[in-house]
Amino acid sequence: MKKFVKMSLIAAIAVAGTTASAQPLAEAIKNVDVSGTMVYRYDDAKDKVLSSTGADQDKTTNGYKIATTLKSKVNDDVTANVRILAGSGNNASDVASLNTSSDGDANLTVQITNANFAYTGIANTTVIVGKQGLTTPWTVATDSFGNEQTGTGILALSTLGPVTLAGAYFNQTNLGDSGDVTTLNGNSAGQFGGRDIYTAGIMAKVGPVSLSAWYLDMDESFDTYTLDANASFDLDAVTLGADVRYTSLDLDKSDTDNNLLQTTLTAKMGIFNAKLAYAATDKQGGTVALDSDAATSISAWGVNANTLIDADYYNVVFGAQVLPSLHVSANYAQAKYKATSTATEKTKYDETYAQLTYQMSKNFMGYIRYGVAEKKAGSVKSQDLGNRGRLYVKYSF
Repeated sequence: MKKFVKMSLIAAIAVAGTTASAQPLAEAIKNVDVSGTMVYRYDDAKDKVLSSTGADQDKTTNGYKIATTLKSKVNDDVTANVRILAGSGNNASDVASLNTSSDGDANLTVQITNANFAYTGIANTTVIVGKQGLTTPWTVATDSFGNEQTGTGILALSTLGPVTLAGAYFNQTNLGDSGDVTTLNGNSAGQFGGRDIYTAGIMAKVGPVSLSAWYLDMDESFDTYTLDANASFDLDAVTLGADVRYTSLDLDKSDTDNNLLQTTLTAKMGIFNAKLAYAATDKQGGTVALDSDAATSISAWGVNANTLIDADYYNVVFGAQVLPSLHVSANYAQAKYKATSTATEKTKYDETYAQLTYQMSKNFMGYIRYGVAEKKAGSVKSQDLGNRGRLYVKYSF
């Protein structure tokens, strides 16, 4: 793959009529590292629409996303980075999703999402300047299949022994279009993405425990902080893990409190593994992440706690590595929450699904997932949301 990309770059420059000599060009291309992912996902869901008709709605889609990252060493201290996505060409998803019932086949749209320079001339320090992924606990900087939050600005990371310090400023982001929270305080999508962002973080390792604290402020929108502690303990036959995170987000133009406390416990013994997760949000609000896949949120398949009011979230997983390349698991998730802060009854949304994950090789894997979901609003009779299935295939290079 690397050789193919290098030859393609050489051909493109030659066609463009460059006057550069062959030797310097060959030297430049030789310093390019190529990596990325290619994902295909098929979703098949038969959802019962929550309306007076109660009619079923078939949702079958083919989804594609190809991500390629190019890293070129400019000199001993500077590296140029470019990330190219082939998907929908839409910042809201970055994924080409085609409904098999209503859409014809279509080609992927190519877009450049990262174009920056990384400076490492200072010992134990990296400074990234330009268009880049938003590397914060509230956003998803890169995702092989899903939303990616990006922005233009400067990010600095410096490691001092067991402590790493981080600081960043962005004067423009795609947050008005990408993520699960695209409007706050009445800002439209364009206004939301145009707000300046300042963030700072500190991360430390103390024995088996990793600690982190981050603060972020979006101009005329909100400020938020998150605290996290996680640890892993190897007790001979059993490996235990624990993670606790608390996140608070305050809107600049509202008295609404948004916070989420989440706890996750994991265990692995022989071929078996288990996970138990719980989260709770404030009675006024639970919007604490700009993307529901971010670290400050917690989610299963379709159930997550981000944005939910006065919520209790549970997730239980039992799995087994039945073969060196095959893992099976049973998963259950539930969220009880209020539709509004003044609601007297809670809505319950739960899902149950099984998953088979096959790791054919180090760079090629896939899974099959099948489950059912149900929603009950207050005292209203439970409504079956239907069966859901998914096929996911991922190639890494």
